[in-house]
Amino acid sequence: MKDYAEAWPYPRPDSPPLLSPEQAEQTLDVWLVPKFSMLTLFCMLEPLRVANRFGRNLFAWRLRSMDGKGVVASNGVCIDVNGDLASVPDDAHLMVVSSYEPEAEVTARERAVLRRLAAHGGWLGGLDTAPFILARAGVLEGCRVALHWESVPAFRREFPQLRVSRERFEADATRQTGAGGTAGIDMMLDRIARDYGPALADAVGRQLVHHRHEVSTDDERQVRYAGLPRSVVRSLAVMEANLAQALPIPEICRMVGQSQRQLARLFLAHFGETPKQCYLGMRLDRAQRLLAGSHCRVTEAAMATGFQQLTHFSRAYRARFSETPSQTAARGPS
Repeated sequence: MKDYAEAWPYPRPDSPPLLSPEQAEQTLDVWLVPKFSMLTLFCMLEPLRVANRFGRNLFAWRLRSMDGKGVVASNGVCIDVNGDLASVPDDAHLMVVSSYEPEAEVTARERAVLRRLAAHGGWLGGLDTAPFILARAGVLEGCRVALHWESVPAFRREFPQLRVSRERFEADATRQTGAGGTAGIDMMLDRIARDYGPALADAVGRQLVHHRHEVSTDDERQVRYAGLPRSVVRSLAVMEANLAQALPIPEICRMVGQSQRQLARLFLAHFGETPKQCYLGMRLDRAQRLLAGSHCRVTEAAMATGFQQLTHFSRAYRARFSETPSQTAARGPS
């Protein structure tokens, strides 16, 4: 395979052209769902733009919306688009980009478009929370699914038949899903490497000042826990593994080999909270994700996060999020 990274000097004299679909070897259609993540969009497109600087007209892209009008991102910025979703051709490569409230404005009409592309063997992808949209359309069967870590509990509950990946992104011949944000860079570098070789992907990564990596959830957790005492890390891991059936703090102390007084001192020093307060917050955060991201009822969310009394759950939830569980659930997917 030709080494495109060295075939032409960098930068290319026209530095680089913004290509039309007729000029490029590949065209990516991107459906922007209202309140999409601007960071995710940019991280996905910039590797493709930079790849064009190495001597070949490789990539073009077209932005789509439901109605062909501009779309407002989660940061309030409106992005113009090139056309509506319905006009996407049958053989398109379509990437869906969403973030907050991914299905709030998606209707049966948009899901029908996704099914049409899938029926014609089209390539489909989704970033951040977009796998919810793809799964609801029934086009992810048999695929490993990667999505934003915060949405994983709700996704598993809503689609137990689908396999959720611990990776930043997953890709096969016709489907590609990812966690969003900077994971979009890794996803596109992987695509460049598959289609044109690792030399070009590495060169693009260097131009973006980005080291190619595929970090698993376990590795991300290690980075997040860096510098914490071992007993604190173990305690957090025990808590994360037991959100559905809350353990007494003395039992957690026994499991990690730390006295309750010493563990409390360490938690206060590092988090400003006692182990009990931290554990409660973790359970409530998961309950919020379930209520906001799925059709989970309030009683189900309470039971799934270890609350035996609904009044206790509602009171603690309101104290943390300044709204009731039912208010969060009302804004969930339609």
